[in-house]
Amino acid sequence: MAEEQKDDIEIKPAKSKKKLVLIIAVIVLVLVGAGAAFFLMGDDTANDDATTESAEAPKAAPIYYEVSDPLIINFAQQSNNAVRYLQVKMKVMAREQQVIDAFALHEPAIIHELLLLFYSQNYDELSTTEGTRALQDATLTTINQQLTTLTGNVTQLEAVYFTSLVMQ
Repeated sequence: MAEEQKDDIEIKPAKSKKKLVLIIAVIVLVLVGAGAAFFLMGDDTANDDATTESAEAPKAAPIYYEVSDPLIINFAQQSNNAVRYLQVKMKVMAREQQVIDAFALHEPAIIHELLLLFYSQNYDELSTTEGTRALQDATLTTINQQLTTLTGNVTQLEAVYFTSLVMQ
């Protein structure tokens, strides 16, 4: 009987783990390669769109104009009768020479409007970064409104930069 039981049991050779590891490695490599190709192709498409947009409308070089005299404002009424001053030096920027020429031609009228704008500000609010940025935005808006009113031209300044802002 012992011999019959030995015949019923089959002895199989152990499967090679090398094949299993090799199959898993090939699957991982295929997945990594497919993922890399997907991301690289996606980036190329985005870059092509950006290149197309920049090729369609290249920006002209910026042209700067410096307002020669600083604007000085007295804040006695806005600062509880403490003597307070604001001094601003600024430059404006456009991408067309005709806008800079219009600004230079109408500079006295524009400066007048800017002085009124600056005088209406609150000293304490201008002491913050947000207040200064708001004044910069309001300055650009005021200048562009004046240029449109005085010249009727739609092209406007692109930016105003405060090159010096002193508050005492």
